[in-house]
Amino acid sequence: MNDIPSKAAAAEVAADAITIELIRGAMKSIQNEMEALIERTAMSAFIREKKDFYAGLFDERGRFLVGKSRPGSSDLIGPILEQYPAESMRAGDLYWYNDCYTARGAVSHSPDQVLVAPVFHQGELVAFSQAWAHFSDIGGMHAGSISPNCTEYYQEGLIIPPVRLATEGRVNEDLLRVFLRNSRFPDAVRGDMRALMAAVNLGDRRMQDLLARFGVPKMRAVFDALIERVRRVVRERFRDLVPNGTYRFVDTVDSDGHGSGPIKLRWKLDVTPDRIVLDARESDDQVRGPVNYLMSMTEPAMTFGSFLLADMKEHTLNAGAESLFDELHVREGSILQPRFPAPLGQRSITKMRNLGAYLGLLGVATGGKMPAAHTGYVIWNVRGRNSRGQPFLMSDGVAVGYGGRATADGHDAIYLVAQENYPAEFVEAAYPLRVRRYSINADTGGAGRWRGGCGVVREMEILCDEAMVSVRIEGDANPPWGVSGGRCAGSGRCVVNPGRPDERLLPPLSDGNILKRGDVVRIETGGGGGWGHPFDREPERVLADVLGGFVSRESAERDYGVVLSANGRAIDIEATAERRKDRPTTKLFHRHEYFETLE
Repeated sequence: MNDIPSKAAAAEVAADAITIELIRGAMKSIQNEMEALIERTAMSAFIREKKDFYAGLFDERGRFLVGKSRPGSSDLIGPILEQYPAESMRAGDLYWYNDCYTARGAVSHSPDQVLVAPVFHQGELVAFSQAWAHFSDIGGMHAGSISPNCTEYYQEGLIIPPVRLATEGRVNEDLLRVFLRNSRFPDAVRGDMRALMAAVNLGDRRMQDLLARFGVPKMRAVFDALIERVRRVVRERFRDLVPNGTYRFVDTVDSDGHGSGPIKLRWKLDVTPDRIVLDARESDDQVRGPVNYLMSMTEPAMTFGSFLLADMKEHTLNAGAESLFDELHVREGSILQPRFPAPLGQRSITKMRNLGAYLGLLGVATGGKMPAAHTGYVIWNVRGRNSRGQPFLMSDGVAVGYGGRATADGHDAIYLVAQENYPAEFVEAAYPLRVRRYSINADTGGAGRWRGGCGVVREMEILCDEAMVSVRIEGDANPPWGVSGGRCAGSGRCVVNPGRPDERLLPPLSDGNILKRGDVVRIETGGGGGWGHPFDREPERVLADVLGGFVSRESAERDYGVVLSANGRAIDIEATAERRKDRPTTKLFHRHEYFETLE
C-alpha cells in the first residue's frame, strides 16, 4: 500500500503538469507578441515584409526555452555571458552583437543583429528576453552589405562584438550613432533597432508578469522540466527512426563565385547502442568567396530536433535537443568552420545544402523514407537612385521548391524564412521597378511518385536610369537530388532581357551587374527532388499538374509516361499504358555524390 500514491499526491502531480503547460503556452504567447511588435514597427522591408526576424526566451543560464522553429543556433546568450558575467548585470540593461566569429556562429552573417535583455524578479536574474533581425544595410562593400563580391569578413559591414547598449535603462546613444553612420539607410536602421529594443523590453515585462504569478522556484522547475522532456523525446524518436550503424552522405555547393568549386559537405553518422556521433571533418576547406558557413555547434542537434518534433504540438523545441548527439566533430579551417576573417555573407547557400545533407543521412539510414532535397532560396538586390535622386535598395528573398515526401508532394514556392514574397503592389510602390511576371516555374519539381515542389519566375523591368543587380542562385551544376526513384529537381537562373537580341545570362553568384532603364531582369528559381518512381504517379495527378502549370505536356510524357489527348486536357489511356511498359531503372538517390562512396 505504501507504493500507491495518495489522492492528494496525485492531484499535486496533475497540478504540476498543468502548470508546466500553462507556463509553456504563456512563453510561446510572449514570443508571438514580441514578434508581432517587430513586424508592425520595423522600418525596413526585409524585416517588415519578408519577416526575417524572430524572438526568443532563455533561462538565467542562457538555456533556450522558446523561440524560432527554423534551423539555427540555440546558443545566443553565451557570447554575452562570456563578456558580461551574470553578477554584473542589472535590470534595464540591454546587450547587442552581430559578430559571427566572437559568437561562434550564434549568428552566421553580419546583418543579423541580436539584442538581449536580462529579466530580473525581486533583484534576482531569472531569464533573458532576446530578439534578432536581419538589417538591410550595415555598411560594407555594397548596399545590402553581403555582396557576392566579398572576399573578407570586414567587407560585409560593421562588426559589433557583445557590448552593453543600455545600462539600467539608459541607452548609449553614442554607440548607436556610430552604427547609424555606417549605414546607407540610417532612418530604416534606426527604426529597426527601436523595434528590436521594444520587443525585448516587452518580453522582459511579460516574463516578469509570469514570475509574479508563479514565483521563481516554480518557474525554474518548469524550465528544467521542459528541457528534460524535450531531451528525452528527441533521443527516443531518433533511436526509433535510425538503426545502429554507420551512415555517410555528401552534398555539393556549386561554387563560391571566386573560382572555387565544387565544394563538398561530407557527413558521417555513427549510431551505437551507447552513443550517437556526428562528424563533418572530411568536408572541404574554407573558400575565398562568401559561401563559408560558420556553423554553431548547437545547430545540427537543434535542426534534427526540429525535424523530430515537427508533428508533436505538445512539445516546444528548446535546449533539450542540444544533447541529441554525444559527440559532434568539425574541422577548423573547413567550409563549415572557417577561420577569421573568411567572408560569410552568402552562407545560406551552404547552410541550405547542409540541411539537405542531414536529410540525406537520414535517408540512407531509413532506406529512403526521408524527403528529397530542396533548392536554396534565392537572394537578389537591385540598387540605384529613384526619380527624386534618392538611393534605394530592393533586397528580395525569392521562393523555391522543396522535395517530395513519402506521403505527399513537395511544397511549391517556399521561402524558408517566412513563406512570403514581396507583393507586386508593394514592389511597384516602393521601388522604381515594374513587376511583369510572377508565376510557377514549370518542370522544376523533380518527377516522382510524389512530385518535388516547383520554384517561381519573377520578372521585373527597370524604371530608373541605371541600377546595379546582385544575384545569388545555386544548384545549377548540382541540382537537388531525388529519393527512392524520384528524379532530381530543375535548377534556376537569372536572365536579362529574355527573348530580346541583347539577352544575357548573369553568373549565378555575382554582383556589379549594370542594367539600364527599360531592361528586364528575370529570376527563375529551382525546385525540389521527386520521391518514388515517376511512373507510379497516378495519371490523373499528372494531368492536374499539367493543367495547373506545374508540369509541361512534354515532361508528362517524357518523365511520367503519361500521354495526353490532342487538346491536352485528357489522358490517352492506351498510349499511356504502352509508354509505361518501358519503365526506366532508378537508384535510391538520383544524381548525387552519395554514389561516389556507396554505389
